[in-house]
Amino acid sequence: MSFSVLQDYLARLSGAAGNTSSIWLDHEGRAQGRFFNCTLSSAFHPIRALQDGGVQAYEGLARSAAAQDQGLSLWRLLDHAASDDESVELDRLCRLLHALNFFRQAADGGPDLYLNVHDRLLSAVSSNHGHAFRRILDALELPLARVVLQLPAATPQQGWLLNYVADNYRRNGFRLAINVAAPAEALQILERLQPAAFKLDAGVATDEDQLLALFARCRAAGVALVFKRIETAATLERLRALAADAGGAVLGQGYLLDQPGAQLAELNAVGAVAA
Repeated sequence: MSFSVLQDYLARLSGAAGNTSSIWLDHEGRAQGRFFNCTLSSAFHPIRALQDGGVQAYEGLARSAAAQDQGLSLWRLLDHAASDDESVELDRLCRLLHALNFFRQAADGGPDLYLNVHDRLLSAVSSNHGHAFRRILDALELPLARVVLQLPAATPQQGWLLNYVADNYRRNGFRLAINVAAPAEALQILERLQPAAFKLDAGVATDEDQLLALFARCRAAGVALVFKRIETAATLERLRALAADAGGAVLGQGYLLDQPGAQLAELNAVGAVAA
């Protein structure tokens, strides 16, 4: 790790007891936090180039703190129990934990960090929400350019809200990844939202003509395509073939390729099934 201000901050956290601080380090050096009497930490799910398997980014995921990387995903449980204001607090806590746990392991110039903005935050977010998180990154001297905020899929009625939130984060210097339900939706909002990436469920990648049109538009605009939930070898091979036809880089993420873990994956850890 080469981020000196972050190292100093983590050194101070290492002396904080869990019952006196909202964030502390466990015996393995992982940042943990408390919400609704639950102890949370981070897991990271790699996002890989489908052509060669190289890690391009990681998505930060909130997990209950547990030994041997066996923590549970508690976001839905906690989010449903929280008010809008408490959801904002939970979102900020998770982002900070993920940033600490990612950059304490990451080197300069490495993969990006994708951080979720959950759907309730679309309506609960305030006008300075992006600024608040940017101030944290600036204070720790962490590279804003390597943080991608991942916005949820929006209904047509939420289009104006998605525009507002995207503009808020973009004005604060963040790159955005937009979840979309289908290639047609991505084509409709490409110019309006100017994302760094689109994320699509691998299961909807069935209309080859529409996908190739999206590949071409995204390649021209410098927008990455990430197919999530890749769970079968057949799906992986189909996406690789489409990427080869499109002539551009296509990214993928799924349990076929990797399991989320507290430690950042090795660059060559995809394994034989994905080779």
